[in-house]
Amino acid sequence: MADFINHHLGEFAALLTAFFWTITALAFESASKKIGSLAVNIIRLVIGFVFLSIYNLITRKFVLPIDATLHNWIWLTISGLIGFVFGDLCLFKSYTIIGSRFSMLIMTLVPPITALFSWIMIGEKLKLLHLLGMALTFSGIAMAIFSREGKGEKLSLKLAPSGIFFAIGGAIGQALGLVLSKIGLGDYDPFAATQIRVIAGIAGFSFLITIMSRWGSVKTAIGNKAGVLTTTLGAFFGPFLGVSFSLVSVKFTEAGIASTIMALVPVLIILPAIILYKQKVTVAEIIGAIISVAGVAVFFM
Repeated sequence: MADFINHHLGEFAALLTAFFWTITALAFESASKKIGSLAVNIIRLVIGFVFLSIYNLITRKFVLPIDATLHNWIWLTISGLIGFVFGDLCLFKSYTIIGSRFSMLIMTLVPPITALFSWIMIGEKLKLLHLLGMALTFSGIAMAIFSREGKGEKLSLKLAPSGIFFAIGGAIGQALGLVLSKIGLGDYDPFAATQIRVIAGIAGFSFLITIMSRWGSVKTAIGNKAGVLTTTLGAFFGPFLGVSFSLVSVKFTEAGIASTIMALVPVLIILPAIILYKQKVTVAEIIGAIISVAGVAVFFM
């Protein structure tokens, strides 16, 4: 059993990442409704940075990643700017245009885009069995998201081109950020590497908030205890555990495989949505979940 886990350490780390990001999605959805998405973005990164600093101090005796090489800093900084800033900004913008359901559907493009970038940039190749698993997972997630209907909302493929554009931008940002993370990570500690990415994200959002003159709204958001509490919960499972485990995953398996397993979030979120928000689940969503789990299982063969 231990050998099986060690052999598939990257896949298990990716699965844990998906669970962590499910919790994060629920927490940030709640927080964004209370204090706004822009404030949530920078507050979550600052809190995540605190968690990472404490963890690294305990485990590595370093508060900051001062032992990172120039190679680590350059590539992980670029990864943080592209993933945390560009990717998240595009994704949040798409939410306001075409809604989260369609945005998350388009975000399932992340695995094949990641595999494409991995092939172009670092020469990673996927086996035919892995491609089958990716296809199954992609199909299951798409089926689950397509079947979900909001209150008074009908499923339609007539989407605003700008919304599709921003959602694709979000997918590209996440995929490229993941591959760049793998390039910058090397043999370096994944949690310290995440700290570098978070620092870059904080710097990027600080610049944007400054030029947009939005620091007043951020200050107001900090005064909202409920919003900060849920943001803290999301930060713990997102920028701290989730992103760090995503780097553990890409360190021990192909980025395309890791990205596909992480893309299970829209399916994993169905059960807590039933419990917390009393949402009804359709047969198509159940079938989609089964297909997605089957796709993930293929990666363990």
